[in-house]
Amino acid sequence: MPSTHTHCRFVPDLEWNHRAMAAPLGPTHGGVAVDHAGQIYCSTDGARSVIVFTATGGVARQFAPELAGIHALTLVEEDGQEFLVGAHLLQHRVVKLTPEGRVVWALGAPMDSGLYRKPEDFKPTAALVAPDGSLFVADGYGASVIHQFDARQRYLKSFGGENAGPGQLRNCHGLAWDRRGSTPRLLICDRRNRRLVHYDLEGCFLGVLAEGLRRPCGVAFAGEFLAVAELEGRVTIFDRAYRPVMVLGDNPDQTQWADCDVPTGCWHEGIFNAPHHACFDAEGNIFVSEWNSTGRLTKLRRINSHD
Repeated sequence: MPSTHTHCRFVPDLEWNHRAMAAPLGPTHGGVAVDHAGQIYCSTDGARSVIVFTATGGVARQFAPELAGIHALTLVEEDGQEFLVGAHLLQHRVVKLTPEGRVVWALGAPMDSGLYRKPEDFKPTAALVAPDGSLFVADGYGASVIHQFDARQRYLKSFGGENAGPGQLRNCHGLAWDRRGSTPRLLICDRRNRRLVHYDLEGCFLGVLAEGLRRPCGVAFAGEFLAVAELEGRVTIFDRAYRPVMVLGDNPDQTQWADCDVPTGCWHEGIFNAPHHACFDAEGNIFVSEWNSTGRLTKLRRINSHD
């Protein structure tokens, strides 16, 4: 990762990208995650549902069509076993899956919150398991709140709400745990407010971390550094103090920003149109899933300064 003393750069991995994109992915309005074995999971709104790629870009497997429409994916480890937790936007629920795509549990709208007239009003955009096993869910396309559940998926409370003031959220989108301090903190992409914000594990607002972003959608940590997928044509790397230290794939054509219908003939390697989610693998490479009606997934290979 870059710092004031050590630098690296990221370049498109053309071989991986061409192999992974050899067949149409289907609409990528979803997430991307990497497991301990180096397999990459990319969720789509199409019949291929969740596609699992090998470290070399081949397709290992794909999930059943009924799991299409998972908007965000995170990996969680329990007793040495990995699971996927996804915000299943198309079915107004949150799901926990095995790496093979078997549903362990499904959680629908928290009607106890009093925020919904009908279950279909619940439109989750991200879900995240806390270190204590509790669950946080962003309803970014619905009530613009974060719902908190206990480790048995029982509803506890909601916080946030549609506005721009401190402790409020507009289109809360991606979630991540910031574990770089003594206590984990919940990091939220407050997309329409164009900022990143911190909350504690009790749902109390801690502060704004970065402002003036290009509609931040998803975040991923690698050590001290953070990658933010911004829907308006770029990925930004921030340091521990939330200072931008590198910008990747910045698209000079603003007409392509946040446009899901940019045709493949207008794509440029390493230049983004609508980054939706990102993740790092164990070697520090970055995978970026874009909001695109055809489907686009890009691997950026990390190259250290001495390479």
